[in-house]
Amino acid sequence: MSLGKRPADRQKKLWMPTHEMVDAPGHPFYRKLNEVLARGEFDRRVEELCEPYYAEKTGRPSVPPGVYFRMMMVGYFEGIDSQRGIAWRCADSLSLRSFLGYPMDKKTPDHSSLTRIRKRLPLEVHQRVFQMVLSLAAEEGLLEGRTIGVDATTLEANAAMKSIVRKDTGEDWTAYVKSLMEAEEDDSDDGDGPTDEDARRYDRKRGSSKKVSNEDWESPSDPDARITKMKDGRTDLAYKAEHAVDLETDAVVAADVRYADEGDADNLLDAVKQAEENAREAQGDSDIEDSRIVKEAVADKGYHKAETLADCREEGVRTYIPERNQNGRRRWTDKPPGWQQAFYRNRYRTRGERGKRLQRKRSERLERSFAHLCEAGGLRRMWLRGLREVKKRYLVQAAAHNLGLIMRKLCGAGTPRALAGVGGMLRSVISSVRSGWHRFIRDPRFTCPSKKVSILST
Repeated sequence: MSLGKRPADRQKKLWMPTHEMVDAPGHPFYRKLNEVLARGEFDRRVEELCEPYYAEKTGRPSVPPGVYFRMMMVGYFEGIDSQRGIAWRCADSLSLRSFLGYPMDKKTPDHSSLTRIRKRLPLEVHQRVFQMVLSLAAEEGLLEGRTIGVDATTLEANAAMKSIVRKDTGEDWTAYVKSLMEAEEDDSDDGDGPTDEDARRYDRKRGSSKKVSNEDWESPSDPDARITKMKDGRTDLAYKAEHAVDLETDAVVAADVRYADEGDADNLLDAVKQAEENAREAQGDSDIEDSRIVKEAVADKGYHKAETLADCREEGVRTYIPERNQNGRRRWTDKPPGWQQAFYRNRYRTRGERGKRLQRKRSERLERSFAHLCEAGGLRRMWLRGLREVKKRYLVQAAAHNLGLIMRKLCGAGTPRALAGVGGMLRSVISSVRSGWHRFIRDPRFTCPSKKVSILST
């Protein structure tokens, strides 16, 4: 065989016959995923859902909605956090081109097209797409919905603390510190005012008095972001993502993004109601109102509040929420009568064996869903601005997570990389078993009991 050489750069053919074009072989994971979506008539249902938001006759044909949602799901499966990265990956990969249905002679959508489509489609459409994927999971037996776990985590916003300004005056941080210095200066001081270096030196000496609140400060680039303490201890601008997960199947029944300064306990009942609605839509029981699907809610101590426990009890939902540490006895004389009964019944259930078992399962399943979406899925740092836009992206990611559960049931892997890992693991297991068997049959100590001869000789 002669040595092959890479040809020098030269002008490529202007026209290429269709029969000479080589189709991409595709990735087995994405081929199977397209089969799952085709079985659920995903593209037809999405096009009918998005038809009212497009012009009937005027304008050039746009990107099909099914392609848009597939590209957003690629961000989860490939672990890409930005739309620019998603667009570049889809344009570069032959497997993803095949997954999107784009041949080699056609350009894949740009990141700006994804932005325009996302802004054109309202939040309700993304919510319906999430419910459609949840219905596919229900068809595969991956949705029970009887016991759900609820938890929240923080998402870093696309805004910097250095850029926050005062809501009342519009001053940035440096101008605010300078105004504090000028207020402390004597009237006899005839200087030109503090410099930026003086302001930084003064700010370092302030110590514990250097605090900011969402009531006084905001980000001019992203007013919906809130100042909060992150998981790693930093103070930053962020959002709060909340999951309601089926504790039996790992399916995300409801996903929402809220302001980061909202309390967890105030949103528990909303998460339960949204999970109930999504479960009914997925299981086709939206017209039945007599019985509930969600019967138990499990959460951590951040969701413990007497009023919330009483509201859940009125809705027919049993709670398993551990109590917060509190000194002294609780006083119920100034509370409605139902609060005390709901409080002590929740305490009794939580301290039982079933309550402890559900808490262990909640810790495992909820943290796993956050790890898949935020860490491996690339959503710990958001690149979009505005609460509604962040919600749209997060809902599609959660839908992709449920598709990953379906794929894990069908082919043993929830992402393309996991499928490659499964193949490597199977090859190593087969290789180790084969080598072990060869060592067994070649060992002369193992002989046939009836004939005093070696197994190898037989």
